[in-house]
Amino acid sequence: MKTFFQTPEYLEIISVNIWTILISLANLAILYKLLKKFLYKPVKNVIAARQAELDAQYAAASEAEQTAYASRDAYAAKLSGAQAEADSIIHDATVSATRRGDKIVAEAREKAEGIVRQGELEAAMEKKKAQESIKREITEVSAALTEQLLSREMKTDDHRKMIDSFLQGIGDAQ
Repeated sequence: MKTFFQTPEYLEIISVNIWTILISLANLAILYKLLKKFLYKPVKNVIAARQAELDAQYAAASEAEQTAYASRDAYAAKLSGAQAEADSIIHDATVSATRRGDKIVAEAREKAEGIVRQGELEAAMEKKKAQESIKREITEVSAALTEQLLSREMKTDDHRKMIDSFLQGIGDAQ
């Protein structure tokens, strides 16, 4: 019994035909050349263009990043300068307020000392007035008493002068 694999039809299917192989190879080469010319090069150009776009975007992003870092550094420097300026303004204001406070305290002391001096002067003047008033009253009382005692032997004006000189001696001794 013959099997299917041993039949001549099977052998024709499996047989190697050199012309068929050469034509298949020629078709393959032509197909390769056509695909390379019409498909490979345009696709390669599209890929190259996309790569160029990506490179440009990466360059722009890198430049934007550098600009952002520079801006951040400039902002930090300005912030530091502003902080230093604020500290300087606060220090100047504190010094100014201290000077102003010292000036106000000094003026208040001067006014207080002036008021005290004026009070002392007024007290001294009042004391003098009181002393002179007391001297006059004493003079008048003693003149009146002396007048009654001496029954007019001495004049009142003479008596007053004598008492005034006596009291003046007493006032100078104090």
